[in-house]
Parts: sequence; structure tokens; C-alpha cells
Amino acid sequence: MNNISGQFRKTTWDPILIISQIVAVQSVMYFFLGIWIWIIASLLGSTNSLDYAFQYKEIHVRNFGGQLVIVIFILNALVGAMALWWLVQRTKQCMDFACTAHLIHLCCCWAYNASFPTSFSWWSLNIVSLSIMCVCGEFLCMRTELQAIPLGMNNQKTAL
Repeated sequence: MNNISGQFRKTTWDPILIISQIVAVQSVMYFFLGIWIWIIASLLGSTNSLDYAFQYKEIHVRNFGGQLVIVIFILNALVGAMALWWLVQRTKQCMDFACTAHLIHLCCCWAYNASFPTSFSWWSLNIVSLSIMCVCGEFLCMRTELQAIPLGMNNQKTAL
């Protein structure tokens, strides 16, 4: 399938590009999650840092540590939105990539805990995180896509 002239982007199926973008978005999200967790673990003097990323019971509002875990996941959703803007660059694909990133995280948590998550707080946080990542990513991508469209005649030279 050839591109129609005047189209903004290639529309052919490119699985290597899609897989590369999925891996890149997931890598950016886990890299920054690791940085946030390292900061929190340092503040709390804790050594169970992987638990903060994957353990269901770490997500709660009962103490300051659990509240910090919630905050880092929210901050990481904003990082995910930036990753969508930087790596995916398409408003129409933000929801797909955000859902994929959270589905991969669900699988990682499931494997880490050896049980499916049943915690209300875990599901609530991940739904909120998914929503923030998707909406903010769409907003950023939309702003960029709209800037690329010339709306005026100022760029064209007129012959007299």
C-alpha cells in the first residue's frame, strides 16, 4: 500500500516500529519508576525497592510509605505521557500505547506476586495512572500535531 500524497505520515503496517515503540515506552517508564523508587527507598531507609514497583500490598494510604508509592506512580504516569509524546507522537495511538504499558505492568506484577491482583487500591491506582498517561499524552501529541498545520497564507510568496 502506497502513501497518498499529502498525508502526514506513513500508514502502512510496520510491526517492527510498533514493537520498538512499545519497548521504548515501557523502558522509559520503568527507568523513571526505578529512579522515583530509589529516591523513596533512600528517604525511607528501605531495601525492598522492587516491592514498591510490583508488590500489591505496597499501594495503600495507611502510612507515609504507601502514600509515597502512590505519588510516584502518579508522577510516573506523567513521565509516561511525555514518553508517548516523544516516542509515539500520534494522538490516535496514545490510548493504545498507554493500555499496552499498563497491561505489561499487570503481567509483571502478576508474575512477581505469583497471583492475580485483587487489591482495590492497586486497581484504582493503575486505572488513574492509565487515565493520566493517556489524557496527558493525547494533549501533548495534539498540541504538536496542531502546530505542524500551517493555517495562514503568510508562508506563501505571491507574485505580482
